[in-house]
Amino acid sequence: MGKNKFISFLNTSISKKEKQLAILIDPDVFDNSEAAYFLNKLPAQTTHLFVGGSTVEKDKTEATVIALKKYCSLPVFLFPGDESQITQSADGILFLSLISGRNPEYLIEQQVKSVSKLRDSSLEIMPTGYLLIEGGNKSAVERVSETKPISQDDIQTIVDTALAGEYLGMKLIYLEAGSGAKNPVNTNIISAVKEAINIPLFVGGGIKNEMQKKEAYAAGADLVVMGTFFENK
Repeated sequence: MGKNKFISFLNTSISKKEKQLAILIDPDVFDNSEAAYFLNKLPAQTTHLFVGGSTVEKDKTEATVIALKKYCSLPVFLFPGDESQITQSADGILFLSLISGRNPEYLIEQQVKSVSKLRDSSLEIMPTGYLLIEGGNKSAVERVSETKPISQDDIQTIVDTALAGEYLGMKLIYLEAGSGAKNPVNTNIISAVKEAINIPLFVGGGIKNEMQKKEAYAAGADLVVMGTFFENK
């Protein structure tokens, strides 16, 4: 995959006011034998597939990526919970840094551990500032990373953290309420962050229906991520 191809595509899409939709697939619960059936159910507007989870058994990520790519031409990007989930079978990787937390394991240490797998890789590497936002229940990200989400009421801290991520050189900002969140990221938060940053904004967690998706877009999300909703269909 060409260097910065996805980032360039996103920026072009944003300039054209085109919205993107990614479906997040957790290899730990996904049935690879049902890949063709699953893909056939996805919305026509789906533009990307994200694969990963907070905890995934060894080799499951690669098997899932291969199964998906067998039946579709959509770009498949890794959304890894740790470096063990990296596979060269995907098209790219969201190189996540959990900048809302203060656990060095997910700020920088997992990233350093991944370098040996990425140094000569063909994966497009997309530096992503990852913010965990309180979603009404304890998410797997909170449990595994041992970090607390930022309260949805603390909009200024969310905005400042997102902007700090941009200043640090991140190419994307991802606001995450957590898989299966009761409450998606509030539209006021999305609007405030979008107004502050000059890089693409992803929003996911708790977005379960068309109305919530449209609200996130209207508030400023450039790409919406939906996951649990489709896993359970």
